[in-house]
Amino acid sequence: MTQEMQTTFVETGKVLKGHQKRLFMARVVKSLGRGGMTYACQELGWTESTIRKGQHELRTGIECIDAVNLRGRKRTEEKLPNLLVDMQEIVDSQSQIDGSFQTERLYTRLSAAEVRRQLIARKGYRSDELPTAKTIGVKLNELGYQLRSVTKSRPQKN
Repeated sequence: MTQEMQTTFVETGKVLKGHQKRLFMARVVKSLGRGGMTYACQELGWTESTIRKGQHELRTGIECIDAVNLRGRKRTEEKLPNLLVDMQEIVDSQSQIDGSFQTERLYTRLSAAEVRRQLIARKGYRSDELPTAKTIGVKLNELGYQLRSVTKSRPQKN
Protein backbone atom coordinates (compact mmCIF):
# COMPACT_ATOMS: atom_id res chain seq x y z
CA MET A 1 0.00 0.00 0.00
CA THR A 2 1.41 3.37 -0.99
CA GLN A 3 1.77 6.34 1.33
CA GLU A 4 -0.82 8.22 -0.72
CA MET A 5 -3.39 5.45 -0.21
CA GLN A 6 -2.69 5.39 3.53
CA THR A 7 -3.22 9.15 3.73
CA THR A 8 -6.47 8.86 1.74
CA PHE A 9 -7.80 6.12 4.03
CA VAL A 10 -6.89 8.01 7.20
CA GLU A 11 -8.40 11.30 5.96
CA THR A 12 -11.58 9.59 4.78
CA GLY A 13 -11.88 7.83 8.13
CA LYS A 14 -11.64 11.19 9.92
CA VAL A 15 -14.37 12.76 7.80
CA LEU A 16 -16.92 9.96 8.22
CA LYS A 17 -18.82 9.43 11.48
CA GLY A 18 -20.56 6.52 13.20
CA HIS A 19 -22.05 3.77 11.07
CA GLN A 20 -20.61 5.07 7.79
CA LYS A 21 -17.09 5.22 9.25
CA ARG A 22 -17.27 1.65 10.56
CA LEU A 23 -18.54 0.34 7.21
CA PHE A 24 -15.71 2.13 5.42
CA MET A 25 -13.13 0.65 7.78
CA ALA A 26 -14.58 -2.85 7.39
CA ARG A 27 -14.52 -2.59 3.59
CA VAL A 28 -10.91 -1.41 3.58
CA VAL A 29 -9.85 -4.27 5.88
CA LYS A 30 -11.78 -6.76 3.74
CA SER A 31 -10.05 -5.48 0.57
CA LEU A 32 -6.63 -5.82 2.27
CA GLY A 33 -7.26 -9.53 2.74
CA ARG A 34 -5.59 -11.75 5.33
CA GLY A 35 -3.81 -9.71 8.02
CA GLY A 36 -5.69 -6.60 6.95
CA MET A 37 -6.99 -5.83 10.43
CA THR A 38 -3.53 -5.95 11.98
CA TYR A 39 -2.16 -3.78 9.20
CA ALA A 40 -4.99 -1.24 9.55
CA CYS A 41 -4.49 -1.06 13.32
CA GLN A 42 -0.73 -0.57 13.08
CA GLU A 43 -0.40 1.60 9.97
CA LEU A 44 -3.68 3.54 9.87
CA GLY A 45 -4.19 3.91 13.62
CA TRP A 46 -7.66 2.36 13.66
CA THR A 47 -8.94 0.44 16.67
CA GLU A 48 -9.66 -3.25 16.45
CA SER A 49 -13.00 -3.05 18.25
CA THR A 50 -14.31 -0.43 15.80
CA ILE A 51 -13.24 -2.54 12.84
CA ARG A 52 -14.90 -5.64 14.32
CA LYS A 53 -18.12 -3.71 14.89
CA GLY A 54 -17.97 -2.50 11.27
CA GLN A 55 -17.38 -6.04 10.02
CA HIS A 56 -20.40 -7.22 11.98
CA GLU A 57 -22.53 -4.41 10.49
CA LEU A 58 -21.27 -5.21 7.00
CA ARG A 59 -21.94 -8.94 7.42
CA THR A 60 -25.42 -8.67 8.96
CA GLY A 61 -26.65 -5.41 7.44
CA ILE A 62 -27.84 -4.27 10.87
CA GLU A 63 -26.68 -0.84 12.03
CA CYS A 64 -25.40 -0.72 15.61
CA ILE A 65 -26.76 2.29 17.47
CA ASP A 66 -24.06 4.39 19.12
CA ALA A 67 -26.19 5.89 21.94
CA VAL A 68 -23.82 8.83 22.39
CA ASN A 69 -26.51 10.74 24.29
CA LEU A 70 -26.53 8.07 27.02
CA ARG A 71 -22.89 8.64 27.92
CA GLY A 72 -21.65 10.92 30.64
CA ARG A 73 -22.68 11.74 34.16
CA LYS A 74 -26.29 11.35 35.22
CA ARG A 75 -28.14 14.34 36.60
CA THR A 76 -28.61 14.59 40.34
CA GLU A 77 -32.39 14.26 39.93
CA GLU A 78 -31.94 10.88 38.27
CA LYS A 79 -29.74 9.54 41.07
CA LEU A 80 -31.86 11.00 43.91
CA PRO A 81 -35.44 11.40 42.65
CA ASN A 82 -36.80 12.92 45.90
CA LEU A 83 -33.99 15.45 46.35
CA LEU A 84 -35.74 18.44 44.77
CA VAL A 85 -38.93 17.86 46.77
CA ASP A 86 -36.95 17.54 50.00
CA MET A 87 -35.03 20.71 49.20
CA GLN A 88 -38.29 22.59 48.59
CA GLU A 89 -39.68 21.45 51.93
CA ILE A 90 -36.62 22.72 53.76
CA VAL A 91 -36.38 26.03 51.91
CA ASP A 92 -40.11 26.91 51.86
CA SER A 93 -40.17 27.47 55.60
CA GLN A 94 -37.41 30.10 55.29
CA SER A 95 -38.50 31.82 52.05
CA GLN A 96 -39.98 35.22 51.38
CA ILE A 97 -41.13 36.96 48.23
CA ASP A 98 -39.36 39.90 46.64
CA GLY A 99 -40.07 43.01 48.71
CA SER A 100 -40.55 45.27 45.69
CA PHE A 101 -42.98 42.78 44.07
CA GLN A 102 -41.23 43.34 40.73
CA THR A 103 -40.28 39.68 40.28
CA GLU A 104 -41.82 36.39 41.28
CA ARG A 105 -38.56 35.09 42.69
CA LEU A 106 -38.43 33.73 46.20
CA TYR A 107 -35.55 34.70 48.47
CA THR A 108 -34.28 32.48 51.20
CA ARG A 109 -31.93 33.21 54.08
CA LEU A 110 -30.50 29.69 54.02
CA SER A 111 -27.20 29.11 52.30
CA ALA A 112 -26.70 26.14 50.00
CA ALA A 113 -24.34 24.62 52.57
CA GLU A 114 -27.02 24.94 55.26
CA VAL A 115 -29.60 23.29 52.98
CA ARG A 116 -27.13 20.44 52.48
CA ARG A 117 -26.61 20.09 56.25
CA GLN A 118 -30.37 20.04 56.85
CA LEU A 119 -30.87 17.41 54.14
CA ILE A 120 -28.44 15.21 56.06
CA ALA A 121 -29.92 15.97 59.50
CA ARG A 122 -33.65 16.08 58.76
CA LYS A 123 -34.13 13.96 55.66
CA GLY A 124 -31.62 11.17 56.32
CA TYR A 125 -29.33 11.61 53.32
CA ARG A 126 -25.71 10.51 53.59
CA SER A 127 -22.98 13.07 52.96
CA ASP A 128 -21.31 10.98 50.26
CA GLU A 129 -24.49 10.57 48.21
CA LEU A 130 -25.45 14.28 48.20
CA PRO A 131 -24.02 16.69 45.63
CA THR A 132 -21.81 19.58 46.68
CA ALA A 133 -23.17 22.82 48.14
CA LYS A 134 -22.49 24.56 44.82
CA THR A 135 -24.66 22.07 42.95
CA ILE A 136 -27.41 22.45 45.55
CA GLY A 137 -27.23 26.21 44.99
CA VAL A 138 -27.67 25.71 41.26
CA LYS A 139 -30.66 23.41 41.86
CA LEU A 140 -32.23 25.99 44.18
CA ASN A 141 -31.88 28.62 41.46
CA GLU A 142 -33.52 26.24 38.97
CA LEU A 143 -36.40 25.79 41.42
CA GLY A 144 -36.90 29.56 41.48
CA TYR A 145 -35.17 30.47 44.74
CA GLN A 146 -32.67 33.32 44.93
CA LEU A 147 -29.95 32.82 47.51
CA ARG A 148 -29.10 35.91 49.52
CA SER A 149 -26.19 36.29 51.86
CA VAL A 150 -27.11 36.07 55.50
CA THR A 151 -27.35 39.51 57.12
CA LYS A 152 -24.98 38.58 59.97
CA SER A 153 -22.20 37.68 57.57
CA ARG A 154 -22.16 41.01 55.71
CA PRO A 155 -19.25 43.24 56.68
CA GLN A 156 -20.30 46.40 58.50
CA LYS A 157 -19.69 49.76 56.92
CA ASN A 158 -17.53 52.26 58.77
